[in-house]
Amino acid sequence: MALISIIIPVLNEGKKIEKTLVRLGHDLDIEIIVVDGGSQDQTVKIAQDLGVKVISCPVSRRADQMNLGASVATGEILLFLHADTILPDDYKNWVKLTLSQPQIIAGAFQLGIESEQLALRLIEVMVNWRSRFLSLPYGDQAIFVDSGVFQQMGGFADLPIMEDFEWVQRLRRRGKIGIAPVSVLTSDRRWRKLGVFQTTLINQLVILGYYLGVSPDKLATFYRKKPK
Repeated sequence: MALISIIIPVLNEGKKIEKTLVRLGHDLDIEIIVVDGGSQDQTVKIAQDLGVKVISCPVSRRADQMNLGASVATGEILLFLHADTILPDDYKNWVKLTLSQPQIIAGAFQLGIESEQLALRLIEVMVNWRSRFLSLPYGDQAIFVDSGVFQQMGGFADLPIMEDFEWVQRLRRRGKIGIAPVSVLTSDRRWRKLGVFQTTLINQLVILGYYLGVSPDKLATFYRKKPK
């Protein structure tokens, strides 16, 4: 049975990481690698106490963390998971089934958002439509790929933001991206912090700026700017 390496980039995720890791379990056919970007809270201790492999990355950019995790992974399949995202039941079988389909080069899950807000149900519908019909999932949908393909592509680009978007664009030029018909459950914390409208607007402006050639550093500063 193919080994799945689950790579989780973290930075001060003490409030979320335990729930994510406990859900993964300790099955023999998975390898969990937490890549810490310099957390100052209990993130590392929580992961270590749960018996998970933790490595330190000198840079807190998610792209660098995921590339580092992939470089030490031993699995035939790499799955990149956000610290605030819970994988669905039977995720391992869905990963393997998705990648076994003809012309599929990578895969991801449908998006579910941990919230009762009706507006976020609409966001889920739009994201899942985009993912399935445009083959354009984002990082919070737990993208997975054969490790050989990942290495051939040179991993994630050295970007401070949009690294998942850029990577998926390259994947689409090589084959189809399959979407498993089950959902991850990701935190609503950014939508809750900024509001659904403002969060969606910022996301779309960042994508537009990326296509227009705006500096990734400027896009990252804009995206992470704290609201007044």
